[in-house]
Amino acid sequence: MTSHDQKLSRRAFGAVVGAGAAAVGLSAGPALAASGPGPAPAAAGAAAERPFRAAAERRSRRPNILFILGDDLGWADLSSYGSPHIRTPHLDRLPRQGVRFTDAYSGSATCSPTRFSLYTGRFPGRTKGGLAEPIADKSVGLEPTHPTLASLLKGAGYATALIGKWHCGYLPDYSPTRSGWDEFFGNFGGALEYYSKLGLGGEYDLYEGDAPYKDLRYYTRVLTERASEYVQRGHDKPWLLNLNFTTPHWPWIADGDEEQSAEIVRRIRAGDRGALWHQDGGSVEKYKEMVEDLDRSVGEVLGALKRSGQEKDTLVFFASDNGGERFSYNWPLSGNKSSLKEGGIRVPTLVRWPARIDGGQVSDVPVFTPDWTATLLELGGARPDPAYPLDGTSLAGYLLRGERAPRRDLFWRVRGERALRRGEWKYYRGPGGKDQLFRLTEDAREQADKASAEPGRLAALRAAWERTDAGLLPYPTVP
Repeated sequence: MTSHDQKLSRRAFGAVVGAGAAAVGLSAGPALAASGPGPAPAAAGAAAERPFRAAAERRSRRPNILFILGDDLGWADLSSYGSPHIRTPHLDRLPRQGVRFTDAYSGSATCSPTRFSLYTGRFPGRTKGGLAEPIADKSVGLEPTHPTLASLLKGAGYATALIGKWHCGYLPDYSPTRSGWDEFFGNFGGALEYYSKLGLGGEYDLYEGDAPYKDLRYYTRVLTERASEYVQRGHDKPWLLNLNFTTPHWPWIADGDEEQSAEIVRRIRAGDRGALWHQDGGSVEKYKEMVEDLDRSVGEVLGALKRSGQEKDTLVFFASDNGGERFSYNWPLSGNKSSLKEGGIRVPTLVRWPARIDGGQVSDVPVFTPDWTATLLELGGARPDPAYPLDGTSLAGYLLRGERAPRRDLFWRVRGERALRRGEWKYYRGPGGKDQLFRLTEDAREQADKASAEPGRLAALRAAWERTDAGLLPYPTVP
C-alpha cells in the first residue's frame, strides 16, 4: 500500500436482481401509550416529547431498512439524551420525527457479541463465535450456515449490504458475503487506524467484498460516501443497509489529525501491539469532535436518503453497539463498556419510519438488540428459521398496532458477570460474586442494593437467569 490517497470507487458492489417491493398488510389497531420503567434524561427538546402511541391505522409497503450503529457511544453522548457538551442536531432530528427509547440495551457489553445478537436475533452464547468477548483472532466467527437478519430478508426479496465494521470473524472462513449480505465494504476487525486502515496486528483492513481496497482518506468520510451512494441507487426492491461506523471507537483520531495518525502508524509498524488502544491519547474535547463528526456523517446519509425520494418508506434505526468507553458521558448510569452495569449495556436508540410512526415520541419500554432482529424480520415479511429460534421478541405490534409492549426478561451474560432485567427490577452479579438487586425506576445508577429487602424477588430473578444460562454454550476454559 502507498501513502497517497485514492478516490473511492463509485462502482456498484454487485448485480441486484429480483422483483419490486410488496406491500405489507400490517394493520394498526387502537393505540396504547407506552408503559414501562426508566428515567428520562434532561434531553434537548424533551419537553416536546410525548409518551409513545402507535399511529392511527395505516398501510404501507415493506420498508427499506437503514440500520446504523455507532461504536462505543455512551448512553448520554447525544444531546437528545442529555449530553451537556456534545451537540448532535442530525441525530436529535430522528426522534423529533420518530421515537427515542430511554431503556434500550445492547445484546452484550462489547462489540462482536452484540453484533452476533443482532445478526442472529439470539443470545451470543448460542454460538461458539459469540463466546469471544470480543473476537480477536481467526479461530471463530459467525458460521455461514447460521441464518441471519440479512439472509432471511434476502430470502424474502430484499437487497442487502453491510458497510463498515463487521467484527464477526475473519477471512477466509467468515465474511458478510458468506452470511447473507449481497455486498460488503468495510473492515473485518474490531478497530483500525482511521487513515492507514491498519488493524490491531498491523494488517491492512479495508475490503470491498473479500478483496483489499485502497483508500487512505479518513475512514468515517469513506463510509459516509459509500452509504450515501448506496441509498441513492435506483433500487428495484426493498433494501437492508447495515451501516456500522467505527466512530467514536479508539484510536482518538479526528478528521484532519494526520500527524497523530502518522505517529500511531509508526508505532504499529515498529511492533507496538497496543498502539491502537491509544492509552496515551485522547481527551474529552477530542471525543466530542469525533461524536459530532459522526452526527454530521449520519446527517449526510439521511440527506442522501431524502434526495432519493425514499425517506417516507425507509425505517431508520440508530444505536450504539454497547456502552461508552473512556471519554463517554453516561450520567446517571454507572459502569462502561465490558460491564453489565447499566452504563455498559444501556444505549441511545432512535427509530424513524415516517410512513408508519409519528414523531416527537419517547418510549421507556425495556428492549434489547435481539428484539430489533425479530421486529425487522416481521416488518420485512421474513420468517425465522425454526431450527434457530429467536431470543428476541418482535416490537411490530407495539410500534404499529397499539398492542401492549412485550413483557419478558432481558438476559445478559459475560465472563465474570451476569444480569437479568424483569420490568423495573434488575438482578446483577459482578466480578466480586455478590448477587445484587436494583429497582431501576428509582435507582438507575445501581447504588441502592435491595437484595436483603427483597430476598424472594432476588431468588426468582437469579433462578430465571440460571434457567436461561443452562441452555447456552459454556465458555471455553482459559488456559
